[in-house]
Amino acid sequence: MARKIRVGILFGGRSAEHEISLQSAKNIVDAIDKNKYEVVLIGIDKKGGWHLNEGPGFFLAATKSQLPELPEGGENLALVPGKQGDQLVPLSGQQRLGTLDVVFPVLHGPFGEDGTVQGLLKLANIPFVGAGVLGSAVGMDKDVMKRLLRDTGIPIARFIAASRYSLKEIGFDYARGELGLPLFIKPANLGSSVGIHKVKSREEFERAVRDAFNYDNKILIEECIEGREIECSVLGNDNPIASVPGEILPRHEFYSYEAKYLDENGAVLEIPARLTSEISERIRQLAIKAFSVLCCEGMARVDFFLRADEEIIVNELNTIPGFTRISMYPKLWEATGISYSELIDKLIELAIERFEREKRLKSDRA
Repeated sequence: MARKIRVGILFGGRSAEHEISLQSAKNIVDAIDKNKYEVVLIGIDKKGGWHLNEGPGFFLAATKSQLPELPEGGENLALVPGKQGDQLVPLSGQQRLGTLDVVFPVLHGPFGEDGTVQGLLKLANIPFVGAGVLGSAVGMDKDVMKRLLRDTGIPIARFIAASRYSLKEIGFDYARGELGLPLFIKPANLGSSVGIHKVKSREEFERAVRDAFNYDNKILIEECIEGREIECSVLGNDNPIASVPGEILPRHEFYSYEAKYLDENGAVLEIPARLTSEISERIRQLAIKAFSVLCCEGMARVDFFLRADEEIIVNELNTIPGFTRISMYPKLWEATGISYSELIDKLIELAIERFEREKRLKSDRA
C-alpha cells in the first residue's frame, strides 16, 4: 500500500480571527481523506506558541461565543529553517514527528494569512497550500490590494487609507465630502468583518475609527456601494479556474462577523447566484484577473458588488478563505462540481506542484 501523505494542518494563530481558524480547521480535518493522508495537527495559541494537538479532542467544545477553543497544553513545537527533514521539533525532545510532506495553513488574518507563516515555511523548505509570501502579503493589506487592482483597471470602491497621524488631517468632514454617507470603516489588515463598521454620523465615525485602530495601525474608509453581494472562488496556480458565483443575502445590516459565524440565520447563501450567463462569466473572468494581478496561487475567494446598472465592483480578495460548514469557498466549488474532499486534494496537489517547480530554479551561478 502506498505511503500516506503527511499533512500538517496549521490552525489558530494570534489574530482576532483565531476562533474562525479553529472552526475552519475542524471542517477540513473532518473532510480530508484519511486513507490518503496522515494528518498532523499543529495548533498556534493566541500568544504565538506552536503545539502538537493529538486525539479527537484537539478542539474544546464550542463556548458561549458558539465557537471552539484551542485546549491548553499539547507538545510545544519549534520549526527549524534549513533542516532537511524533521523540520518540526518537539521542545521536550520526547518524540520525533518525522517529515511533513505539506502544510495546510488554515490561518485567517495577521500572523498567518499575511505572508509571515508562508515565509517561515519557505525557509523550512516545506510545501504549503495557498498563496506565497507576496500574494499573501498583498492580499492581506486592503490598501495595497486596492491600489494594485485600481492601477490594472479593475473597478473598486472609492477609499481613503489613513494612519493614526494622517487621520488628523482627514477627519469626518473630509471623508463625508469625498465618499458620502453612509460609509464603511475597517482595519486595513484583517478579515472576517472584525472591526468593520457602517457609519452614518460623526459620532459613529469616531467610535468606528477608535475600534478599527484597536486591530491595525492603518485603516480604510470606504464608500458604501449599493448592490448585490456576489462571491466567486478561484483555484489554481499558473492557469487558475473560477467557480460559479454565489450571492450573499444578509439579514443583518451588512455581512458582519455575527452574520458570518454566530447566527446561522444571519444570511442566505444563494448558490449559484441568479445571474445571466453573460454577467456570471464576466464575474468569473474578473475573479481570475484579480487573482493573477495580486500574485495569488492555490486558492482565493473574490468578493464583488453588483450594482443595479450591472457594473461589477471588486470589493476584496481572501487568500485563505473560510472553510467552515457555511463558508462560501467550498460551497461554491461543490456547486461547480468539486466536492469538499476533492477540493482539499486539489489544493494539496497544487502546493506540491509549486514546490517542485520552485526546486528546479537555480539558487547560485553554478
